[in-house]
Amino acid sequence: MENLKNASDVLFILLGAIMILAMHAGFAFLELGTVRKKNQINALVKILVDFSMSTLAYFFIGYTIAYGVNFFSGAEVLAQKNGYELVKFFFLLTFAAAIPAIVSGGIAERARFNPQLAATFLLVGFVYPFFEGIAWNHAYGVQDWLKAAFGEEFHDFAGSVVVHAMGGWIGLAAVLLLGARRGRYSKDGGIAAHPPSSVPFLALGAWILTVGWFGFNVMSAQSLVNVSGLVAINSLMAMVGGTLAALVAGKNDPGFVHNGPLAGLVAICAGSDLMHPIGALITGAIAGGMFVWMFTLTQNRWKIDDVLGVWPLHGLCGAWGGIAAGIFGITSLGGRGGVSLMAQIAGTALGVTVALTGGFIVYGLLKMTVGLRLDAEEEFNGADLSIHKITSSAERETLW
Repeated sequence: MENLKNASDVLFILLGAIMILAMHAGFAFLELGTVRKKNQINALVKILVDFSMSTLAYFFIGYTIAYGVNFFSGAEVLAQKNGYELVKFFFLLTFAAAIPAIVSGGIAERARFNPQLAATFLLVGFVYPFFEGIAWNHAYGVQDWLKAAFGEEFHDFAGSVVVHAMGGWIGLAAVLLLGARRGRYSKDGGIAAHPPSSVPFLALGAWILTVGWFGFNVMSAQSLVNVSGLVAINSLMAMVGGTLAALVAGKNDPGFVHNGPLAGLVAICAGSDLMHPIGALITGAIAGGMFVWMFTLTQNRWKIDDVLGVWPLHGLCGAWGGIAAGIFGITSLGGRGGVSLMAQIAGTALGVTVALTGGFIVYGLLKMTVGLRLDAEEEFNGADLSIHKITSSAERETLW
């Protein structure tokens, strides 16, 4: 029976890891469809290479910082319990690699390639696992302090704060240090629109992410015996709430409609194992409306050129999800209890602080030493030609 349990858990968590790995295709196509045609190849290459760099950083450094586990043992040791520790690493790696995938959308169309790879290594190797260890492995006694102060620990079942808020607030730091795309905002206050290059590809990316998210949330149980249908249905309801709220608030805009389910799913991660489905629906709906409103505000009023809106989508909706778990998770609102609003606020604030601080340090150092931006001519020509020496559709080449 022990062998059967180990094998079942390995298969369960491996399937989750594969589903979340597939979500990275969603990140790629969401960015590809949103950016201009001259930057589509760069979007695809960045996500794949960032994932590979994340794997090295997390395998050799990050996983040890977060969980105190390393893989410098013989293969016979690593294969114990059907290799459960290895597939657990794979599963949690896919979460960690979401950090640079999130940031990628914010800094699209004007960021240099190699400095971003260096940032990926530093973020996944050091910044992200520092807070991951606090939230999910009781590092540094923070969770014990929160429980003593507020009666409960900080609860984040599947990463509203640990993954999404971290990625979104790191992305904000990167976007502010990088600056807006050339020509996006004029000195006289004008705003140059850069419409999506392909709404179908944008929609495809959103759909891939949406489907994979059920692995992201449900498989966060990390063992078959702990799997919960409540997590699945809460994820579904939050997705629906986010979609419909974005449809209404975005006035039928397809970009908002396809980001709406993502906003809802970001927000439900933290409390998906606690809330009543109606609470999940409300959480998702608030997130969907918040994304539309804050994306419009940051782009048009504050003139922050966050191309895919990663700060409002992941940063703000992720923070909302951390707090929402402390609201709709309580028993008086139909939740399962075992959660404290003040602990949720404190844990969320800590995550945001770590992300902003780490983001400004990493991207600030890179900006001072090697630079972050393509030059004016490279940006005008597009990242595809400037970095990868090819375009997404080779009309000029095929003419010859």
